[in-house]
Amino acid sequence: MKTQVAIVGGGPSGLLLSQLLHTRGIDSIVLERRTQAYVLGRIRAGVLEQGLVRLLEEAGCADRLHAEGIPHDGTCIASDGEIFRIDFRALTGTPVMVYGQTEVTRDLYAAREAAGGRILYEVDDVTILGADTDRPEIAFTQNGEPQRIQCDFVAGCDGFHGVSRRTIPEDVRREYEKLYPFGWLGILSETSPVDHELIYSSSERGFALCSMRNAHLSRYYIQCPLTDKPEDWSDEAFWEELRRRIPEEAARNLVTGPSIEKSIAPLRSFVSEPMRWGRLFLCGDAAHIVPPTGAKGLNTAASDVHYLFEGLARYYRSGDTEGIDGYSEKALARIWKAERFSWWMTALLHRFPGQSDFDRRLQRAELDFLRSNASAQKAMAENYVGLPY
Repeated sequence: MKTQVAIVGGGPSGLLLSQLLHTRGIDSIVLERRTQAYVLGRIRAGVLEQGLVRLLEEAGCADRLHAEGIPHDGTCIASDGEIFRIDFRALTGTPVMVYGQTEVTRDLYAAREAAGGRILYEVDDVTILGADTDRPEIAFTQNGEPQRIQCDFVAGCDGFHGVSRRTIPEDVRREYEKLYPFGWLGILSETSPVDHELIYSSSERGFALCSMRNAHLSRYYIQCPLTDKPEDWSDEAFWEELRRRIPEEAARNLVTGPSIEKSIAPLRSFVSEPMRWGRLFLCGDAAHIVPPTGAKGLNTAASDVHYLFEGLARYYRSGDTEGIDGYSEKALARIWKAERFSWWMTALLHRFPGQSDFDRRLQRAELDFLRSNASAQKAMAENYVGLPY
C-alpha cells in the first residue's frame, strides 16, 4: 500500500488530521489497533476550546456539534462551601463548548467513511521503519497477514502507550514527568446536571468536579487515593461523598441515579521532546499528557493537529518545508503553557498527602485572590478557553 501520510492511531486526533488533509486533497491511511466500537466506547472529557471547534468546522464535521453542543460562558469555583464564577465571555469574549469526545470521534468517523477514507482496524505489531529517511514505511499485521505501507510522512497519534514515541531513539528523546499522588474516581449517570455550568470544588475532604455531557447525562468526579479501585465504591457511597465536597446549594440540586460507567484515572503531567524525528511527527497523548483539571487533553491534541496540518498542507502545496521543520518548536511552546495551566489548577484545588497547614492556607489565599482579582480571573479565563494557535 502507498499513501502520502500514514497516521498511526484512530482516535480523534488521528481522524481529525486525516479529514483535514482530505480537504486539501492529501491522501492518508489511518491504522487503529482496536475496533471502531471499542474506540467509541471510551469515555473521555468533553470541553472544547474554540480552536478545536474551528478545526472541526474546517473539516466539515461541526454540524451536530453546533446543533447539540452546549456553549458555556463561564465556570464555577467552589471553596470552603462558597461559590464564585469565572465569566469567560465577559473576560475574553469567548465561550467553551461542552460536547463529548465520543461524539467528536463519532462525527469524524462518519466524515471519513463518507469521504471513502481508508481506516484499517485491528492492526497489530506496528513498526515504523526509516522515519529518519525520505522513504518511511510502516509494517504491521492485520488478520494475521503481514502488511506494509509506503508513505511520505508518519503521524504518530497512537497515545501514551503507542509505538510512535518509542520509535524516536532514546538518545534523542527527553522526557519530563510529574506523577500526582491521587486519582479521579468518575461516574457517568443518566441524570440532569447539578448546574448549567461546571463546578470545580475544593474542600477539606478533597477535590470534586460536577460536569455534564448533555441535559440528561451527567459526569461527576471525586479525588481518591491511587490504591482505590472502582469496585470499592458503591454508587451510594460515591453520591454521599460528592455531597460532602460540594456547597450545600449544589448538593440540594444533585439528582442521583445508577452509574452507567465508573472508573478511576491516575493524574500525570508528561512531555516528550522533540515531537518530530525525521519524517515522524507526534501528536496528542503520544507526546504529552496533562491532568484533566484544566480540560486540556483533547484540546492540546487539536493544537498539534493544527500545526502539523498547516505544515503538511504548505509542503504539498508548494514544497515549502518551513511548517513541518518548525512543527515541534511551535507545538511544544503551546503545550508547555497548557501543562503549566493544568498543573496550576490541579495544585490549586486538590488536597495533597502530607499537606501542611501552611500549604493549605496558601491554597486558600490563592483561591481568595482568584475570587477577588479581575486580572487573575482574566488570566484563568484566557487559559481555560484556549490560548491562540
